[in-house]
Amino acid sequence: MMIISSGPRRLLIAVVSLVTALVPFYSAHAEMSAWAENEGGRMRLVALAPDAAGKIRAALQIEPKPGWITYWKEPGNSGIPPQITIAADSGVSLDAIAYPVPKHFFNGAIEDIAYDAPVTLPLSLTAAGKGPVTIDAAAFIGICKDICIPFQANLQLKLGPAIQSHPQEEAILQAADARLPKPPSPDFDVTAHAMSPDRKTLSLTLVLPGGGAGEGKSAPDIIVTGPSGYAFTKQIGGKRDGATFKVDISIGKLPKGYDVAGKQWSVLVIDGARAMETTLAFQ
Repeated sequence: MMIISSGPRRLLIAVVSLVTALVPFYSAHAEMSAWAENEGGRMRLVALAPDAAGKIRAALQIEPKPGWITYWKEPGNSGIPPQITIAADSGVSLDAIAYPVPKHFFNGAIEDIAYDAPVTLPLSLTAAGKGPVTIDAAAFIGICKDICIPFQANLQLKLGPAIQSHPQEEAILQAADARLPKPPSPDFDVTAHAMSPDRKTLSLTLVLPGGGAGEGKSAPDIIVTGPSGYAFTKQIGGKRDGATFKVDISIGKLPKGYDVAGKQWSVLVIDGARAMETTLAFQ
C-alpha cells in the first residue's frame, strides 16, 4: 500500500494556531521540562548536559491517553509525523531524531503507523558554545482517537555543567534507545533489492532471524520509506525458504518526475520480537 502523509483523515477539532494558543510555554530549570498536556495526552523534553564536544543526549517523551495513538516518522494514510524545531538563537542545533519500533493499525481503508502507548523519541543535539545551555524547542505531533488533534507546545529547559549524575534522565534515555530497531546483522538483513523497470514493485531478499515469527513461517512486517511522505507496506507473493524470505513490495504512485536512481530509501523489518532498519541504495 502506498501511504501519503497528507490529505483529509479524521475530523480535526482544532487548528494549529488554536492549539498553539491553548498550550503555554513550558519551562523548567532542570533536565526535564514540565509536561504539556492536551485532550489526548501529554509530552515533555528530557536532556542531559552537553559532553566535552557539545553533544547533548535528549528525548521527547510522549504519553497518549488510553485509546489514543501518536505517529511514527511516516504516519500512515494522512497522520501527522512528529516535528521538532529548536529556536535558531538558542545556540543548540538538532542533528537527528530516532524512532522506536512502531505498530501497524488498520481501520477499514485507513492504515496508521503509530504508537498506542507511551513512547520516547531520542534526540541528538549539539550546543555551539560552552557554559550553561538553554534548549528552546517547539514540538508538534498528531494525537488521535475517534478524532485527530494537532498538539503543539513550546518546551524549554536549562542545562548546567555535567558535574553530577542524573539517574532518572539517564534511565529514560537508555530505555528509549533499547526500543530502537537494530542495524543489520548476519542473521537479520536485506541481502538484495531491485526496483522493477516500471517502478511498480520493489523486490527484496531478506535473511530472517530464528524464533518469533520466523519459526512460524509467517511474513515479517515490512515498512519501506521512500520520498518524504511516502511509505509502502503491501507485500506480494512472499515466500520463505528457511531463513531466507523473498517478497515484492507494491510501490504506488511516486512524485511526478521522481527518479529513484542515486536515491536512498529505508526499510524497517519487524520479525517476531526483533526489528531491523537499514538503507536501500539505488544505482
